[in-house]
Amino acid sequence: MTYNKKIRLYVILLFCVVLSMLIARFLYLNFRQRDFSEIKESGVIRIATEYNSVGFFVSGDTLSGFQYELSKLLEKRFGIRVETYPVMSLEESMEGLQEGKYDIVARPIPVTIEMRKKFAFTQTVLLNKQVLVQRSNGYGKNWEVIRNQISLGKKSIYVTKNSPAILRIHNLSSEIGDTIFIHEEEKYGDEQLIALVARGAIDYAACDAVIARKCQKHYSNIDTKTDISFTQLQAWMVRQKSPQLLDSLNLWLSEIKRSDVFRKIYQKYY
Repeated sequence: MTYNKKIRLYVILLFCVVLSMLIARFLYLNFRQRDFSEIKESGVIRIATEYNSVGFFVSGDTLSGFQYELSKLLEKRFGIRVETYPVMSLEESMEGLQEGKYDIVARPIPVTIEMRKKFAFTQTVLLNKQVLVQRSNGYGKNWEVIRNQISLGKKSIYVTKNSPAILRIHNLSSEIGDTIFIHEEEKYGDEQLIALVARGAIDYAACDAVIARKCQKHYSNIDTKTDISFTQLQAWMVRQKSPQLLDSLNLWLSEIKRSDVFRKIYQKYY
């Protein structure tokens, strides 16, 4: 066999290997894209949520949180076991959802046009907004809290990776005609960013309003009164290829949100 023929053979073999890997990946992902019928058959539904003091946390030897208690109601209604996975990174949650590792992402996710291009959302679970977390007056030399959003020009705001607040900050920057520097943190959630503000490691963070105001009970030197966004609709996220699951969740939410059980859970955490 000539040298050129060997090269062509190697190229063909390499092409076949790469093509086989792509096909296997495609088949794997599509096999993993479970809808409600496959979930019911398996007997398990997998939910990714953020570990924080509102949505999902450990209290003593008990699991608690708004998202956790809501998932237990879902477990009772669907008659299948719910497995809850604490995932701090929103990006990791979304990747896991697309790859079939999770079936639902249940965390404070404002429903935006950009998000709808990639995922499907249930009907509204909560109304919430993003606030600016900063230190109170008197904590630091010449430190004054920001009340007018125009004053955010040239300031650096920390957010979690892929936070929905990013789009709002970009729009706010255009509205005030000045640059607002955004720093995305891959490892930290809202509570960790709030702790960094309280310690003086960073000056500003854009965080979920409910989480920020709950953290204020532990950090007396932070201020959470300046809004970054308007009131936002927040919902659970599923794959676009899971229409049966989406319809089932929406039907369940329509019923449960009118119940006293839901109101008690909401009042307990919010």
